Amino acid sequence: MSAIHLQAMGLVCSLGTGEAEVRRALFGDAPAGLTITDAYSPGRPLHLGMVHAELPSLAHAAPHLRVRNNALAASALAQMRPAVDQAIARFGPGRVAIVVGTSTSGLPEGEAARRQWEQQRSWPADFSYAQQELGNLADFLAAELGVTGPAHVISTACSSGAKALASGARLLKAGLADAVVAGGSDALGAFTVAGFSALESVSAERCNPLSANRHGINLGEGAALFLMARDEGPVRLAGWGESSDAHHISAPEPEGKGAIVAMRQALQRAGLQPDQVDYLNLHGTATPQNDAMESKAVTVVLGTEVPVSSTKPLTGHTLAAAGAIEAALAWLTLVDNPQGLLPPHWWDGQLDPALPPLHIVRPGQSLGRPVRHVLSNSFAFGGSNAALLLGATS
Repeated sequence: MSAIHLQAMGLVCSLGTGEAEVRRALFGDAPAGLTITDAYSPGRPLHLGMVHAELPSLAHAAPHLRVRNNALAASALAQMRPAVDQAIARFGPGRVAIVVGTSTSGLPEGEAARRQWEQQRSWPADFSYAQQELGNLADFLAAELGVTGPAHVISTACSSGAKALASGARLLKAGLADAVVAGGSDALGAFTVAGFSALESVSAERCNPLSANRHGINLGEGAALFLMARDEGPVRLAGWGESSDAHHISAPEPEGKGAIVAMRQALQRAGLQPDQVDYLNLHGTATPQNDAMESKAVTVVLGTEVPVSSTKPLTGHTLAAAGAIEAALAWLTLVDNPQGLLPPHWWDGQLDPALPPLHIVRPGQSLGRPVRHVLSNSFAFGGSNAALLLGATS
């Protein structure tokens, strides 16, 4: 079976919309992306990765599909729609699959409906409980594109977007589809902010991964989608790995055993040695336990010389969309980047002395040559781990 390629990509997040806008912000000379607001936490201003761009209208969609989560996905889809339409015309609607990750679905619309019920004892006229069903995102994309191939949602918290690409690759390798639209989307909501705040995992400041002064995550929203196929494209999904810790409902296995398995699987599938990885995008949430676990795992698998950074101080933690959005940032690192600029690690520079001394990317740092291979980690509640290894085609 031929290699799996990413032929087209669409992206919207707090750094902007589309390749050019996000690239400028990602490799900029100052940290961007986050907004200080109490919109989702009244009386408690937080740094959030909010999308401020105007999103596509969903007025043409069925009422239960008109949710912000789908509008974020529609924004990403619009950027690669010509390539997707060509794939549908070539293979037929029954041979194009959809695999996407989400955790919020229409939850923000459910929050608004509940508030109206509390205040007026009536539900909004356009509210449907089906807006909150986790399969809503896949239903929307299938309806939007008119495809009838396999369409499903993966909801394994923060590993969902990465696992969607791995699942899409399996569909292609099994011959169950000839093209796959894969990725993830998640929208901000008060429920999400309150939930992570209850876990004492949310930082009021810009998150500070790997720092001795880290206090937790910043939440964010966004979407990234890819067209996956066997034909050659700008980026290869060279390898992937998945594992499950089954250690704790919210805390990672402290020695990083599951993370180690996922990264090693990705390397093995790609047929690469650790020293062939040019850059690692850390899960890097800036929580005490995640950073400690991940640092240990990275040291075991890759050593301490590979350049690493977390991009969550720029995008916020976009939960189920994070793995897909960070795969899109890996795309930007691999494509049209002749000097090999690396996504910088924005922090206070105070490395936690309890962590291994990783090679942390400085602003403006580059390889001085094109980047060939990028590994991206995604780890989730319940010990769900995923690692994607992306490679440049040319």
